[in-house]
Amino acid sequence: MLRSLFIACVFLCVSLPPAQAQLAQSLRIEIPSDPNEPEAFDVVPLADRGVLMTVRTGGFFDNSPAEFTFQKFDTNLKSLWSVRFKQDIKYRPLLSYNDQQYMYHLFREYDTNRFQFLRLHLDDGVVETIDGVLLDQFDIQQFKVMGSQAYVGGYRHQRPVVMAFSFFDGSAKVLPGLYVNHMDISSLELDETRREVNVLVHSTRRRCRFSIRTYSYDSKLIRVVDFDGAKNSLISGKLLPVNEHESLLVGNYSADCTPYSQGIYVTRVRHPEPGESMAEVTADAVGAIQYIEFSELQNFFNYLKPHRQQKLRARAQKKKEEGKDYKFRYRLLVHDLQPTPTGLTLVAEVYYPQYRTSTLGYSGYLRGADRYDGFRYTHAFVCGFDKQGKLLWDNCLPIKELLNAELTEMVQVSQQGDRMVLAYPNDGEITTEVIQGNKVLKETEKIKIQTSDTDERVTYSAQENLMAWYDRHFLACGFQKIAASKAFPNPREVFYLNKLTYDPDARPASTASQKTAGSGR
Repeated sequence: MLRSLFIACVFLCVSLPPAQAQLAQSLRIEIPSDPNEPEAFDVVPLADRGVLMTVRTGGFFDNSPAEFTFQKFDTNLKSLWSVRFKQDIKYRPLLSYNDQQYMYHLFREYDTNRFQFLRLHLDDGVVETIDGVLLDQFDIQQFKVMGSQAYVGGYRHQRPVVMAFSFFDGSAKVLPGLYVNHMDISSLELDETRREVNVLVHSTRRRCRFSIRTYSYDSKLIRVVDFDGAKNSLISGKLLPVNEHESLLVGNYSADCTPYSQGIYVTRVRHPEPGESMAEVTADAVGAIQYIEFSELQNFFNYLKPHRQQKLRARAQKKKEEGKDYKFRYRLLVHDLQPTPTGLTLVAEVYYPQYRTSTLGYSGYLRGADRYDGFRYTHAFVCGFDKQGKLLWDNCLPIKELLNAELTEMVQVSQQGDRMVLAYPNDGEITTEVIQGNKVLKETEKIKIQTSDTDERVTYSAQENLMAWYDRHFLACGFQKIAASKAFPNPREVFYLNKLTYDPDARPASTASQKTAGSGR
């Protein structure tokens, strides 16, 4: 989040009045802002261990050094510790990553192959830095850490590269077998239990081959699992270990080697037994792939009005009866897979890039004057699978009028026993829906993000974000302009951090209102 702000030294932590809604605000922090000073805020939820807020100043538009303030709060938004780190002027921040123990930041010296890794201890705020050398002309896209090694992925001369950097001795290795033409990195997956790194790649050539390349902790290639894209092209994939012997691979696929999805797929990937060769493993590593067209999902089209759903399904069915494939054209943002006691949950958001057209004074259109406006979200869908990869249920959350400048995960999911709370922020409000499998227990409800004073009026909201936190709680943050009030006689602008709590007993959905999502909205 980048915004012109000035951070105050005093944080206001107040309780908010109770609200009769299933998602209610309980605590709030406000940081007064000044539009004359550029700063960037980042908020990272740490489950029941609290939340980390990072504030960066300097180094945005000039040669001034970047300064970072790291502050950790407990679950009641009380400050636990705060530390400052002033970066050398020659370094610029690239990416960050956090695990249970540390927050990591990756910096790069401008136009060189020199990098610096910052490691922040989340328990006490101790900061360490490790200098290293990676490749030059390295366009970095991924950054993750496992144990004492960082994995940095990206492109060099338009070819994919993943490097392993050791915090122990400062050595760096290029993972073998990736630096080839016409290949993109789909995702970089860490298997902490098996101490393995899975690089999921897909070819951009006509056949669109998809592969999983697995490396040991010492950067040796263990196995390669290939998926032929002659019939259906796998676009993306997420791996989730379900037991010591296998993982589930879930993602979306295309019928014509394009970024447009035709549906989702799931398959089982076997792990090697001790002593097996790579040839033995790859021969039977993958089970049968189950392809699930969007029209086969019970509730995928519930964001549409009933008559439009019927027309679309009828059109797809007619094509099938004629022996032809109906080409769906959806772009998906697939979240990381969430494990459940019985299997896993898949969450994906459907979006499309939106452009606005510049018009001329005489009502004509200027060719080439289209301007990128952001990403328009239409709906999210959720699927439950068992540990064998069988689809158990699906559901849908319609998204109304949500346009975001960056393609980020907007919909958050909180598991509450056998039900789920789906929520997303937009225009100063949080929209929620409560589901239980393929049933909708509570249809969409909107809750305004309030200030600490019920008499105050918010006039503007920007850069809103929502995060599932822990148990029944969410975190909401962003910027607000607030009109003058008795407590504050002058208008003010703040960066806020609100703790939201889901209360299943407030306005419970009646039995009569519960329905199967497939019956339409």
